[in-house]
Amino acid sequence: MDLNALDQAPPPDDYLYGPGPAWFALVMTLALMIFDYVDRQVIVSLFPYLKADWGLSDKQLGALVSVVSVTVALGALPVALFADRVSRVKSIVAMAGLWSLATISCMWVRSYGVLMAARATVGLGEAGYGAVGAALIASHFPARMRGAVLAAFFASASVGSVLGVMLGGLIAARWGWQAAFGVVGVPGLLLVLLYLKVRDYPTVALAPDMQARRQSLGRAVLHIVRVLAHTRTMLWVCIGGAAQLIVVSALWSWLPSFLNRVHGVAPAQAGVKAALVVLCGAAGAVLCGALVDRAGRGAPRRRLATMAWLCVGSMAVLVFAFAWAPPAWQFAAIALGGFLATCTVGPVSAIVIEVVHPGVRATGSSVLALFQNLFGLAAGPFLAGVLSDAWGLVPALTAMPLCSLLAAAAFVLAAGSYEADKAGVLGRPAPLATP
Repeated sequence: MDLNALDQAPPPDDYLYGPGPAWFALVMTLALMIFDYVDRQVIVSLFPYLKADWGLSDKQLGALVSVVSVTVALGALPVALFADRVSRVKSIVAMAGLWSLATISCMWVRSYGVLMAARATVGLGEAGYGAVGAALIASHFPARMRGAVLAAFFASASVGSVLGVMLGGLIAARWGWQAAFGVVGVPGLLLVLLYLKVRDYPTVALAPDMQARRQSLGRAVLHIVRVLAHTRTMLWVCIGGAAQLIVVSALWSWLPSFLNRVHGVAPAQAGVKAALVVLCGAAGAVLCGALVDRAGRGAPRRRLATMAWLCVGSMAVLVFAFAWAPPAWQFAAIALGGFLATCTVGPVSAIVIEVVHPGVRATGSSVLALFQNLFGLAAGPFLAGVLSDAWGLVPALTAMPLCSLLAAAAFVLAAGSYEADKAGVLGRPAPLATP
């Protein structure tokens, strides 16, 4: 057997190493993605316990969720640069080991500051996992299958969010809130050991100009800023996508506390009911994404107009749900609002890919992820907590959906340049051909 044959490029549109290694890589990467989001979301069901035991304000509670997204956003680019130059598998093993240990360490914290530091470390461990994991599994599979496997990979985040919201309350009710961190953190460590068996793809040599841009974080950041400024459509879509995620993240983070404080639902059951709304959001992301695609047939700018109307619809439903809905209908109205609120999750990624040059699509996607994490997922829980301290939780949750108006306005502005940017992208050179 010629050992050098293993390093040769596979036939066009074929598995990198064969079906077995590819499916093993997919299963392991999906499993880690699920526990990534379990570890991220488990704390929202523990808010009632933390508030009772430590007397925390809602701003402090919201910050425990937001800090994860902040460190994910700030750490994603350095991690991606390291992974591209060194090893995807080793990077994932290191990241998953770090976020799992940080989650487990929350079992023993005795002060808010230490818990905040542990949660920040969870985010630091998760930084770059989505991009690095997607690159790894996409490289294992033939091009004809990549859309499906990547959809499954990112859908697993919703599964993890549902499990995290649900398990936190159930575990805390039986063994205490500290135990919840240990129970959800240990499986990640076990998966890390198995992940060492995943085969990496060979590090790809870069052209000298691209290699120069990736030699330092500063040059890479400059590259991203210029890519972001290259099209108005991308800028407005990033703003709109982040604004709508403010609503989603606030709803998902504070719904268990709302059910507990306002309706007297026990924390364990509140987590289960909130998980149903998260599940509605996952379904809404898929179905609304299909609706947006259908609306854009023949007139692409209608995609953005449809997204704007869906954002306005989610705002109207959620404001009604928290401000005026009769108690018997309120949870159903919240679930409908949660279904509509995720309407932009899929389409914004597709639009960003369409309006940036093929040579910098990965960079464009990373810019969108930065906006979504730093200005969307991080802002929502913290801002809702600040408003809750000032006005009360119900008025805060009534006000947060108004961010959907900002999202809708951004998508309307993006519609003005979308068709021109989409039509012209293949006719212009890739930005920043030289550093």
